[in-house]
Amino acid sequence: MMNGENPRPRFVLCIRNNGADDLELRKVYQVVPDPAASREGLVRIIDESGEDYLYPADYFVPLKLPTAVSRELASASREWQSERSR
Repeated sequence: MMNGENPRPRFVLCIRNNGADDLELRKVYQVVPDPAASREGLVRIIDESGEDYLYPADYFVPLKLPTAVSRELASASREWQSERSR
């Protein structure tokens, strides 16, 4: 990756929530990079409120999406969060 280039957004699919009512099974969530959390077996995701939270990584499976799809999902997420904050 070249300097100044935005990293490709990452997404995961929720496959388990073990009682975490704020996670929806079979829903796609955007990942916020957090190397420290990853080392602890956690993943930081953005939920419906637009906030990011840590959850066990085994609640999710990574999705391999085409670059255009990842960017479109990230853009839609930012627009949705912007509208909710008004």
